[in-house]
Amino acid sequence: MILLISTFAPNLNIGFTVMLSVKNIKFLYYLLAIFLFSSCLRYKRVPYYKDISQKVDSVAAISNYKPMLIQKNDLLGIYVSSLSQEASALFNYNLMGIPGVTTSTSPVTGFLVNDAGEIQLPFLGKLRVEGMSTANLQDSIQKQLGAFLKEPVVNVRVLNFKITVLGDVMRPGQFNIQSERININDALSLAGDMNITARRDNILLIREEAGQRKYVRLDINTKELINSPYYYLHSNDVLYIQPGKVKYDVEGNTYRNLSLLLSTISVMSVILLR
Repeated sequence: MILLISTFAPNLNIGFTVMLSVKNIKFLYYLLAIFLFSSCLRYKRVPYYKDISQKVDSVAAISNYKPMLIQKNDLLGIYVSSLSQEASALFNYNLMGIPGVTTSTSPVTGFLVNDAGEIQLPFLGKLRVEGMSTANLQDSIQKQLGAFLKEPVVNVRVLNFKITVLGDVMRPGQFNIQSERININDALSLAGDMNITARRDNILLIREEAGQRKYVRLDINTKELINSPYYYLHSNDVLYIQPGKVKYDVEGNTYRNLSLLLSTISVMSVILLR
């Protein structure tokens, strides 16, 4: 059985007939089925946390969050208040603006944690702060200031807390973080989320900690990531989102198809101008 398909192009005065056999039609259906099946397979790779039930609600305890610890080169904003504003001002001369805190003191810089893990405070001298949480440091400074101030209140923040998101995301870049608690989902949201072509199973986390640089591979396809010790990010963490092979194939095919189209137009122009 032969199927004849005729068409005519009036502008070009060109007519042609395509002959398709039943065998060819079956072959086309076969290709269409493969395309639809492969599309379904590609979609299965897109959603996050696929092993979380979509039918039953569940509750899990948060056991992997730990407060951020101060490290070398952190810039600390330390604000001190007490019943005596004039005395408190002596401790705030080196203050950078802290989110949520308003002061008439001219902001200059924060207190930089040096290579020895220390900062220098008025009257208190050198304090070793590396490895402490901001809450622990607040309590420590507040107790020591009791000898100088009446009912002191201390507020400590890390002013240069930042993360970097690179690779196959909508808006790669470096982001300053106001809160001390940020997870991978938050970071991806800041970067506009992963593109559809990004690999969900091979996110690279680069972390500097205790004088070492760690390289950790993460998989956002599974809820095990949420329970991972790397789910919550630290200051200066870098997330690299690896592009999938599909991105390369799509861009490569687009380039090749465009080249073929331009070549075809060139050939047709030469034929029509003769």
